[in-house]
Amino acid sequence: MERINLNYANLGPDQFERLIVSLCMKILGVGVQGFAKGPDGGCDAKFIGTAQHYPSDKNRWSGTMIIQAKHTNGFYSSCSDKKFYSEKSSHTVIGEEIPRIKKLRAAKQLDYYMLFTNRRLSATANTKITEYISKQCEIPVESISLCGLEKLDMYFNHFPEAVHHAGLDPVDSPLIVRTQELAEIIEALAQFKEKGCQVLRDHSPVIRVPYKEKNEINQLSQEYEKEWRRIYLKEEVFIRNFLAAPENTRFVEIYTSTTEHFRFKIIAKRKDHQSFDALVEYLMDLLFNRASVLAQSGHQSLTRALLFYMYWNCDIGKKVDNTEEAEDAASNETLTS
Repeated sequence: MERINLNYANLGPDQFERLIVSLCMKILGVGVQGFAKGPDGGCDAKFIGTAQHYPSDKNRWSGTMIIQAKHTNGFYSSCSDKKFYSEKSSHTVIGEEIPRIKKLRAAKQLDYYMLFTNRRLSATANTKITEYISKQCEIPVESISLCGLEKLDMYFNHFPEAVHHAGLDPVDSPLIVRTQELAEIIEALAQFKEKGCQVLRDHSPVIRVPYKEKNEINQLSQEYEKEWRRIYLKEEVFIRNFLAAPENTRFVEIYTSTTEHFRFKIIAKRKDHQSFDALVEYLMDLLFNRASVLAQSGHQSLTRALLFYMYWNCDIGKKVDNTEEAEDAASNETLTS
């Protein structure tokens, strides 16, 4: 039988939850109740009864099992990452769940706790996190189960039908973009900035959609665009200089390819985000999670600046339909803060 290799990072959180419910129906039973938001905003699945196969056929859990699914779109994410777990911080994935687990435990609505994630989980991290949850929530260690990427792969190859029953549809997948080309540009931009390179700019007028109108048709909030423009508009000259430098012809081609890729991906998935603000922030999280080059502290600001430049330059985002009106308005446009 062909081995199943799922790219969990390219799934959306809802798709990942469906996968976990389908898997739990196999190892616990068909009575698993799907993920639903609670009054405190948390999202749990639940099984009440005696598990069919967990943790083993001879020693099965019996009681109320609370199931959580923690998805990440990062390729190399680990349960050892400080944003997932840190004993010194409550502002982590695990830390933020502790009060909810305690509440369920105190209300006698939790006998066993199961957490599934597509992060890598080492034996050391498994022990540390399990003991931390046990201590904080007064749950026996043997009543806690953490399942990371490696174990998920093992489960889905043992229960391949669980993948089929989850009914994953590529159309439902989230906005996913390539990061390698953008990382190349950011590295080159950083070097260009460090050297203090300058290029004589082309001062001919650039015809584009009026900025305020562009914000309206893209549903970019006034508060977000003002802050975006305040911080990153000053980098527009620098980025334009970089792209105008004769030695950077290759990066112009990469930039064009990247913006074209982003533009069509954004069009296809725009409906999944209520505002352009949310879409931009989703993109930033995705880029930083997937490319270590972009996640570097010195490169994060450049990455945000380049995305602003793409929007400012009308390489991404909606444009007005009437081109002639846009050109006339652009020639007379004066931006006011």
